[in-house]
Amino acid sequence: MQERIRPLTTPEEVDRFLAENPVAAIFKAGTCHKTMWAWGNLEAVLRVRPGIPVGVIRVVEHRPASNHVAALTGITHHSPQVILFREGKPLFERNNWEMEEEALEALFRAHLPDWPIAPPEEGARSDLEAYLRLLDAYLAGVISEEVFSWSYLRTLKEDASLHPKEVGELLHSLFGNPDDHHVHPLAILRFEEENPSPIPLKERARALREALLAYTASGAKG
Repeated sequence: MQERIRPLTTPEEVDRFLAENPVAAIFKAGTCHKTMWAWGNLEAVLRVRPGIPVGVIRVVEHRPASNHVAALTGITHHSPQVILFREGKPLFERNNWEMEEEALEALFRAHLPDWPIAPPEEGARSDLEAYLRLLDAYLAGVISEEVFSWSYLRTLKEDASLHPKEVGELLHSLFGNPDDHHVHPLAILRFEEENPSPIPLKERARALREALLAYTASGAKG
């Protein structure tokens, strides 16, 4: 859903986003692990609803945009938070630990009963999905570099999937690792800090995402 994500950084961008999209969601992203959890649930609900764009406000960096949404709607600010709009008017709001996937799905069905649901493609929920979701969220500005790095490395550490060799190499290529056999997130982050790559993390993440999507599109199975 990368092409349907728009970072919103100013009140003017919020107004323009809502004016251009008759139906749209705005997601307020904080910096804690709740944001990644909430984003993952929202992404799963929107993935099967093509055509609903989501504007993302990183509230720490862009507080005026966040305050503008609160003033427009009369809805108390939270982060994470999602508000669904139709014709610029809020239909519902959900925030913090209330953003379970099942709850969001029920609200979208209730407020958009006629919106077409795209059936999931066969094999779409692959064992690479968690990585692609993290990469999408980071590249769209939903989560910070620090949250992304820790979340990615924890996912890699806990991954029990039997990936083909080329996929495993891709997944492990994003960060330098002083240990050839194990993933220790703190050690890797310390190594990255002491041995910075000449290529910014965002560029490496974008290249990895493209490589993983190309692998998935090829029909290969992990």
